[in-house]
Amino acid sequence: MSAQRMSAQGTQNPQVSRARAVSQGGAAPPTPQAPQGAPPTDSAPQPPQAAPTPQPSCPLCPHACRLAEGQLGICGARAACGSSVVSLNYGQTTALALDPVEKKPLAHFHPGSMVLSYGSFGCNLRCPFCQNSDIAQVRPEGGRLPALVAPVGDGVPDVPSPRHAAASDSAAALASAPVPTTPLTPEQLVARALALRPRGNVGIAYTYNEPLVGYEFVLDTARLAHEAGLANVLVTNGYVNEAPLKALLGHLDAANIDLKGFTQGFYDRVGAPRGLETVMRSIELAASHIHVEVTTLIVPGLNDDPAEIDALAQWLASVDPRIPLHLTRFHPAYRMPRTPPTPHETIRTLAAVAQHHLRRVHPSTGGLRW
Repeated sequence: MSAQRMSAQGTQNPQVSRARAVSQGGAAPPTPQAPQGAPPTDSAPQPPQAAPTPQPSCPLCPHACRLAEGQLGICGARAACGSSVVSLNYGQTTALALDPVEKKPLAHFHPGSMVLSYGSFGCNLRCPFCQNSDIAQVRPEGGRLPALVAPVGDGVPDVPSPRHAAASDSAAALASAPVPTTPLTPEQLVARALALRPRGNVGIAYTYNEPLVGYEFVLDTARLAHEAGLANVLVTNGYVNEAPLKALLGHLDAANIDLKGFTQGFYDRVGAPRGLETVMRSIELAASHIHVEVTTLIVPGLNDDPAEIDALAQWLASVDPRIPLHLTRFHPAYRMPRTPPTPHETIRTLAAVAQHHLRRVHPSTGGLRW
């Protein structure tokens, strides 16, 4: 991603306390010249201009945000600090609940069990139908993350939730309330998960927002959880670079990966350059190491074409026809409050299409997708 694009989308983050860069780069202004024939002056020579401070690039996802000191990345959870891009949401908990494992959804991984579900804030996509926007689509200091593409929804102005009553993509957003968080260390989260074993808990699920924008916390916690005999579950959009995903897979046991649509046009709508190929590769990699299930949220008018779902299911079967596919209903949310819920009949029809290729298709016509 170019520095110019990030300068429009990033935000100088007050949480990053190091000194700002001395120079923002660019050519030095010309040295003033004395008029011809003027007497020499006694002024001391000026010191050379400081070299531009290099801008680090985030290695986690294809956005590759190149950030000035203190600037937020697209995800709202990472920022430049010195020569590195660091996590701002490390252990910053926005949601913690003991859920049925089927709610992730995972239908074929420890069925009937519970899993301690952990969430923080931030996301590297901009789904206008986001159903966890209160934590996924906000800046840590308050205010909504800016849209990456237009149109961003169904034509309705952004209506902030009560939790972020002043939030918008205008300058006023910076004055809105910060995301409420509770700090937890990896050791503390693992201890809580172990204490819940008598209630049927099998491990920890990293979920709710996009967990991989807080990659370091997920990795540190997953290592400790495995040492303690707990399972690790990742619920992700799959928009991640291959190297960090490979490094994490050895510490995971299961994943539910969103395959949001099966055209790059759909991924362009949610702000994901090369999104389709990236997520397909993530599914292939994960399925070769751990138990994987895939979810597609069916949004009316966007990805409910039977031909698209047929192509999606056919490709998924080429990876492994045993991979479970969950087709879930859209409910009016975030920037799409006027779009009606997905009809039950649409889900049933698309499930029948997918079953031509896959052995385990789960049409979900119930509640919200977590």
